[in-house]
Amino acid sequence: MEMTLDEVLYPELGINSEGELRVSELHTIYWEESGNPDGQPVIVLHGGPGGGSQPIYRRYFDPMKYRVIQFDQRGCGKSKPHAELTDNNTMASVSDIEKIRLHLGISSWIVFGGSWGSTLSLIYAETHPNVVDSLILRGIFMCRQSELLWFYQEGASHIFPDAFESYRNHIPASERDDLISAYYKRLTSDDSVVRREAAFQWTKWEMSTSKLIPDLEYIKAADDSQFAEAFARIESHYFINRIFLEENQILRDIHKIKQIPTWIVHGRYDVVCPVKSAWELKNELEDAKLIIVPDAGHSVAEVSIAKELIRVTNTCIDIL
Repeated sequence: MEMTLDEVLYPELGINSEGELRVSELHTIYWEESGNPDGQPVIVLHGGPGGGSQPIYRRYFDPMKYRVIQFDQRGCGKSKPHAELTDNNTMASVSDIEKIRLHLGISSWIVFGGSWGSTLSLIYAETHPNVVDSLILRGIFMCRQSELLWFYQEGASHIFPDAFESYRNHIPASERDDLISAYYKRLTSDDSVVRREAAFQWTKWEMSTSKLIPDLEYIKAADDSQFAEAFARIESHYFINRIFLEENQILRDIHKIKQIPTWIVHGRYDVVCPVKSAWELKNELEDAKLIIVPDAGHSVAEVSIAKELIRVTNTCIDIL
């Protein structure tokens, strides 16, 4: 009998400590620690951008061996101000990660991230390679224009035409040649109703495609207007600005991290972030270990993805 996600993960884990860290004149970010205070530090970088940290992320690590740190990136989760786009960009997030490391007195750590979290993990590691013990990455997303167009314009739409229809039809036909821009205009509208309706459609599209077998409970995240507005606004803000970096910058600078032990876990049928990006990353990081999961899509909450991630976190701690 197939195991459930709850059976695969470590038991639920509480918080040892938490706090808020002022990272700019405008932004304050929320952070938390779990697990063994004397264990191997690992920073968990959530997806989106704008997805926020989640209690379930603590359960991918042996609580006796790991000191698990999470935080909500600017504008989402418990960070303040909510859904704020000003002074919210990729290198600001990289700076925030370093501020958390210094604030907690950590000399070096493992960096664990999936989807947008993999993007941020790679950029952080390229910026601060000397403080990264290893990288554990899932659902590789390098935020290149081809990847954005695949999911938000045309590509994934050929596989999920039913889910795509309401996402596309929310935008007038005259604006459908650039759906990211059309959504960004609505998600930054002064009209709260316009923002809320656009956030719902954007978030529902992403949640509808994130698992190999669509999960109705997962899709219901779009109904949470507080979550959806931060998620959709911040994602569209980053994507309309090409994540505030040069195209293909991650692969351009990959030589900076070739010495860092790296594991990559990616679902074969990941529609949100196709496996091609993981393959290209592995080709540049010759010593990285790529695990293509044959029966999974994009979500960290798929059982087969979770099994591989836990196998990797256990292997990684033994090597270190």
